[in-house]
Amino acid sequence: MKKLLVFDAHLDLAMNAMEWNRDLTRPLADIRQREMHMKDKPDRGRGTVCLPELRQGKVGLVVATQLARYTPPGSALAGWNSPQQAWAMTQAQLAWYREMEASGEMVQIVNLQQLDAHLALWEDDLKPDEQKPVGYILSLEGADSLVDSSYLHKAYAYGLRAIGLSHFGPGRYAPGTRMEAGLTAAGFELLKEIEKLNLIVDVTHLTDQGFDQVLQRYNGPIWASHHNVRKIVPNQRQLNDDQIKCLIERGAVIGGMLDCWAMDVRFIDTVSDPWQLNLRLENLIDHWDHICQLAGNSLHVAIGSDLDGIFGTEQSPWNLNSIADLQKYEGLLSNRGYTNEDIENIFSRNWLRFLRKAWA
Repeated sequence: MKKLLVFDAHLDLAMNAMEWNRDLTRPLADIRQREMHMKDKPDRGRGTVCLPELRQGKVGLVVATQLARYTPPGSALAGWNSPQQAWAMTQAQLAWYREMEASGEMVQIVNLQQLDAHLALWEDDLKPDEQKPVGYILSLEGADSLVDSSYLHKAYAYGLRAIGLSHFGPGRYAPGTRMEAGLTAAGFELLKEIEKLNLIVDVTHLTDQGFDQVLQRYNGPIWASHHNVRKIVPNQRQLNDDQIKCLIERGAVIGGMLDCWAMDVRFIDTVSDPWQLNLRLENLIDHWDHICQLAGNSLHVAIGSDLDGIFGTEQSPWNLNSIADLQKYEGLLSNRGYTNEDIENIFSRNWLRFLRKAWA
């Protein structure tokens, strides 16, 4: 059976390559084998993402991040001790993407012409998917590394097309997950510069107050790259129904994520076992379905898996071995009553429609 194209709107590929020291051009089994005896990170030997597995799953287009957090003195979070160091790390990550482009592994997408050309390539059945580059749209997850607003313009020049103001903890421009309060003064100023460039603002990781401020003040395109539903998992990291309705009104798309912590309220980081809790790929459909019921259609949900976001199989659905298993959603969604059109919307069409409008 012909596979559907998958567009995954959130992967931390360069962070995995540079900070986890993973050669993502290698087969997944090789990456896991090399990490077998490593204990420095909980997901060692359990990764689910590499370029061959992306191609195997026909994940031909992704939003790939740069991520480097600044942590002020006294913060318990890991991060860089200055914005300049954080910027330097994002540039190392950018260099990795450039190396992947140079070797034909990936191709950067910054406009509709490039997007259409890339989609035509992935629709060409005469060329094996294994020989096609994975397309990526560059996003900055958390803006801490922008030393000042002039760095935003530098980033736009090298292809940045989406940005989230915050990540975890306190932020220079906006506090993030597990924090309170809204944008900082610098955050409001940065938002003005972002609008001049018509960048996509990612509301993922914003506080509730920060979310409201961005939706009130930003007139450009907005999406939620990797977010689940607070009604099902009641914590601040997920979207409440009012936020979902606001995003629907703005024409946004919400990417469902496969971190078990964001899928089921019972899951506790580094403690719970997906198998014991029977957390499956199907659990995410509950989140998608909730959003679809609020929208009255399937036009606002998609995939933002975050499968390489500092966790592996120990924090993923137990019936997922690699990112290639995203293809299982075609049958799973069909079993839940979703039409072929709905399924194609979720796999890629919703993100593509969003981009065509944002970049028009």
